[in-house]
Amino acid sequence: MLRHTTSLLVSLALSAGAAFAQEETAALDSQYSDADGDLVADAPADAGDLKDPGTLVFAYTPVEDPAIYEDIWEPFIAHLEEVTGKDVQFFAVQSNSAEVEAMRSGRLHIAGFSTGPTPFAVNLAGAVPFAIMGADDGQFGYKLQIYTQADSDIKEVPDLAGKRVAHTSPTSNSGNLAPRALFPDLGVVPDEDYEVVYSGSHDQSMLGVVAGDYDAAPVASEVVDRMAERGLYDPAEVRVVWESDPFPTTSYAYAHDLTPELKEKIEEAFFSFDFAGTALGEEFSGVSKFIPITYKEQWKVIRQIQKANGVEYTPAGLAAE
Repeated sequence: MLRHTTSLLVSLALSAGAAFAQEETAALDSQYSDADGDLVADAPADAGDLKDPGTLVFAYTPVEDPAIYEDIWEPFIAHLEEVTGKDVQFFAVQSNSAEVEAMRSGRLHIAGFSTGPTPFAVNLAGAVPFAIMGADDGQFGYKLQIYTQADSDIKEVPDLAGKRVAHTSPTSNSGNLAPRALFPDLGVVPDEDYEVVYSGSHDQSMLGVVAGDYDAAPVASEVVDRMAERGLYDPAEVRVVWESDPFPTTSYAYAHDLTPELKEKIEEAFFSFDFAGTALGEEFSGVSKFIPITYKEQWKVIRQIQKANGVEYTPAGLAAE
């Protein structure tokens, strides 16, 4: 199995231009400002524009069926209610676009955004990422993996040539943008050497490979691992062709215009939550707590990959998702 280090990911993304890494500036929508240079929206200068809602609305990334996750998130939501003193409502979103738009319009206060859509949430909706799921030692992330059928003639990345390959959606990092940035150096160019078919989600890509609808698919390891644990496919029917070293996984963010006191309580709830013995801990194996992150640092390689793909953080770019 081929292994490529994170330094490879960074060096490939940097080919889009060294100036990007040295003098990166915010790409925020015109309604937001970034006076401190942290690449996320500043809180409103006028205290009258700060929000302290009686009910907090929380959403989790729509990678898989959101109805499943409402129950899984229940113990965390109870903890969030206890720490903040607020009622918390779980909002089941159906797409990344809907989730970003909900925060942009002020209907969503706290959310988990998938890796690729996180920059759209930051720049279009004023989301401020502050946490990620991680292990006790502070490690976090997921791998980009290429799956094919167990008996497939695809043995290495170049063997994807001439095949029908499922990508998830245009804005997905592991499901589309990273493959487009990394695969040419591994021997194939998406849309040129193989046919790209958008499946809509990582789980649909994986199920399509199992069913033989697609010859292969680049997917996020965290998603297919959870699918296997729930018995949604038989791991013996598929095989990993290639995998990367870890990318950052789902970011957890709050709206930029919440009061400082509420933001502090939200962070306290996340960082004091104990995964052990909860449905959340059982679902997300390999993690034990939320750990602090910043969008500027932890999402640097993702922004570089997106830049290499010509991604623009605009409503039109989000609509392409």
